[in-house]
Amino acid sequence: MHPQIVSDEPGTCPICGMNLEMVETGGADEAVVVGVSGGMQQALGVRTQAVERGTLWRYVKTLGTVKYNEDAISHVHTRVSGWVERLAVNSVGERVKRGQLLYEIYSPELVNAQDDYLQALDYLKQDPARGQELRRKARLRLELLGIADSVIRQLERSGESLYRVPFYAEQDGTVSMLALREGMYVQPGETQIELVDLSTVWVIADVFENEQSWLEVGRYADVTAASQGLFELEGKIDYIYPELDPVTRAMQVRVKLDNQAESPQQKLRPGALVDVELFGGPRRDLLIVPTEALILTGRENRVVVQQTDDSFVSVPVRLGMISQGRAEILEGLSEGDRVVVSGQFLLDSEASIQGSLRRLSQQGGGESQAGHDHSAH
Repeated sequence: MHPQIVSDEPGTCPICGMNLEMVETGGADEAVVVGVSGGMQQALGVRTQAVERGTLWRYVKTLGTVKYNEDAISHVHTRVSGWVERLAVNSVGERVKRGQLLYEIYSPELVNAQDDYLQALDYLKQDPARGQELRRKARLRLELLGIADSVIRQLERSGESLYRVPFYAEQDGTVSMLALREGMYVQPGETQIELVDLSTVWVIADVFENEQSWLEVGRYADVTAASQGLFELEGKIDYIYPELDPVTRAMQVRVKLDNQAESPQQKLRPGALVDVELFGGPRRDLLIVPTEALILTGRENRVVVQQTDDSFVSVPVRLGMISQGRAEILEGLSEGDRVVVSGQFLLDSEASIQGSLRRLSQQGGGESQAGHDHSAH
């Protein structure tokens, strides 16, 4: 607790009265060994764990944003100029079914096209050979103007042109954009309605540079939206974006998810923030320690190793893969070594202090002084 209190004889701390602990230091080229009695280890809460060989799975946990599946978006355009006489869809978020009426338009161009088709039908009765070709072209014109087959069949049955031509949804979906109101004048090229099919959604997740090397299309992913009570929804990476974000240096990956739950509360909502877990293949027969044991200083990484029951030493290590609370050791440890997983920061601090004292002692008189201090409360 008070490392400035150093004595060459056993005694107590003049500040708090605790017994001083013996600390042995070696030569300049030796590791600093910290001696800690069994009772002091209990007071410090020191726990150790053996270094062992095992398997690490590549794993990334990150955040993602739910977005529309852009492959399932359709735009509704009119191919003629005209006026909206009736609007059957009223608001964004409304769900529509394939074949459902969207709106009715009055357009002189549509009326003329229907009249031409009816005239072609009449001419077909007079001259079947030539009338067949005229009918084909007049029908094709109606189809290219966006008139549905059901409307053309109605035109053939009734023999009368429709002044209000209905247009229908070509797919199931949810209205994500509505730029129409009754009475509006519309022109070709304008998007009147945007429909998106929410039976599947995309989750866009950010992955940082040091985690990108093993990611590839087809890897499994789990998505959790805790706010909706949705946990570990299974999907796969179906696309990896080619560019990094210039600010965060993150790479984006896209996970495609099924979103066909019956209850609206069980469907992922575009714009929601979710937790994403990305999984890769295993790496086997690695030397592994818990990440709790690591002391990460920025300049080097260290662990505290228990040499005997009462002695500990701080050892630099070189790290490899880190995944799910465990780290691969490339250099510095051997299988069976016992590393400290609780209380290691106090022991490492003590070793650093004693190493500094040893260097000062060697610079001052060439003699090493046995340092003693107490390291617990």
